[in-house]
Formats: sequence, C-alpha cells, structure tokens
Amino acid sequence: MPAGWEGPLGHRPSFVLDTSLFTNPEVASQFGDDTDEAVTNFLALAKQTSAAFYMPTSVYEELRLIKGLEALAPEFESVVQIRSPRKYTLQVPGALLYELMEELRHRIDHGLRVAEEHTKLAGQTGSSDTSIGLDQLISRLRERYRETLRRGILDSKEDVDVLLLALELDAFLVSADKGMCRWADKIGIKLFNAKHFRYLLRSLIKTQEPFPQVAQ
Repeated sequence: MPAGWEGPLGHRPSFVLDTSLFTNPEVASQFGDDTDEAVTNFLALAKQTSAAFYMPTSVYEELRLIKGLEALAPEFESVVQIRSPRKYTLQVPGALLYELMEELRHRIDHGLRVAEEHTKLAGQTGSSDTSIGLDQLISRLRERYRETLRRGILDSKEDVDVLLLALELDAFLVSADKGMCRWADKIGIKLFNAKHFRYLLRSLIKTQEPFPQVAQ
C-alpha cells in the first residue's frame, strides 16, 4: 500500500463516491458492462475491504432515479453510508466564493457572446444555399451554451454536497467529473482517479493493512 495515505477514522481509509463512478461509461466499465453489473461488482469488492464508503443523500437519490437501482438498494445501503454533509457547521474559505463568483461572471459574459453569435447566424438562415437549418442552429447553440456555462464548474447542489461531505470527513473524493475535481483540489480535498478505483479496491483486499497516518 502506498505510503502517505490516511483515513479520518483512525487508520481506516474513507471515500466519498460520486454518481460518475457508475454512470460514466468509461469509468463504470472497469466494474461491468452495464450499471447493475458495475454496482454489483463494486459492492462485492468493497465488502472485502476495511474502507468506509460514503455518498451524499442527494447524490444517492439522483443515482437511484437515473439508473433505477431499487433491487440493489438494500445491499448498496449496507455497504455505502448515505448521509448529507453538515452544511450549517462546515466552514468554507471565503476566497473560494470570490473565485467562484468571478468565474461565473466570466462564463455568463462568454455565454452572451455565444448567444449573440448564433443570433446573427439565425438572421442568415435561408439566405444562402450554405446556410444551416434553424433546428440545427438551435441545437448547436444549446450545446455551445451548455459547454460554456456548465463544463468544468460546480453546477448543482449534488456537486456541492459531494465536495462538502469529502471536506467534512477528510475523505478521498472519487469522481470522474473534472469540474468537481478541479474545485475540490482548490480547497485541499484528497482525490483519487475514478478510472483506477477497481485497482485500488483489489489492492486493499490483498493487503488488508491499515493506512499509515501522515505526520502533521
């Protein structure tokens, strides 16, 4: 086991899981060919380790709604602890809020420019043989606007819940969401690459050794 790992529960490693571990095809494929198989195989490995696994309530409800995991819910909840972060007692650096607001303002300005660009294109629709259709233009506008405003940033309360819970527990965040990982890194949350999580679980099973504490 790599030296330098630590967990908040004595020497027990803890991980906060994001839905992307099971919904991102590139990541989930390490556990199985579909969501049910991926979750089942993850649970089989997780139960053989001494690690603690967490998922915020809002994220768990989102996962159940998207993937319909009712049949696996009892086993999942027996392995992964479902709880919300203590939002009213956690302290978040003020500088992070300033940086978030600054980035939001920049993205909104960029979004307006994208909208202006496509509005001009809409005025040209049908005026030449090379013009694109209105439906195609609207689809392209939505994609560009979504990418400009949402990619690489915290854009939901579920994202915030994952970050706050990892911060509160001093746990490793396991996510394939680049925006979430970027903001988690800004406030010093420990990260583990979701693509390699199966490898880590198998390593934990093989060693079953406590993680050494890092000197403070």
